[in-house]
Amino acid sequence: MTETTTRPTRPARPAAVILTPAAEDRVAALMASAPEGAIGVKLSTPRRGCSGLAYSVDYVTEAQPFDERIETPGGLFFIDSASVLYLVGSTMDWQEDDFTAGFVFQNPNAKGSCGCGESFTV
Repeated sequence: MTETTTRPTRPARPAAVILTPAAEDRVAALMASAPEGAIGVKLSTPRRGCSGLAYSVDYVTEAQPFDERIETPGGLFFIDSASVLYLVGSTMDWQEDDFTAGFVFQNPNAKGSCGCGESFTV
């Protein structure tokens, strides 16, 4: 008689970035009008701006092996693997008013940001 042991399952790892319902709705709207071949939307933090890093949200046509992948009701949301460490614990929201519209980030890793909010430093 053979005894089988079962490994305890690891609890699901929380997403690196939490998307608010408004951000999820915006991802859905972006995917509804996405160019042909787009499989999702990707967040990255390229080096630019006054403070060093900026938030960039773009369409993506193929998944990269180490990118974080978050399934939202409106489509796939990816986080660039090189950016995850700068973003862990962040919340991404979509805000609109009479003058502006855009994604807004609450990032606990940011040590500072520029006056316009376009870039940050860690």
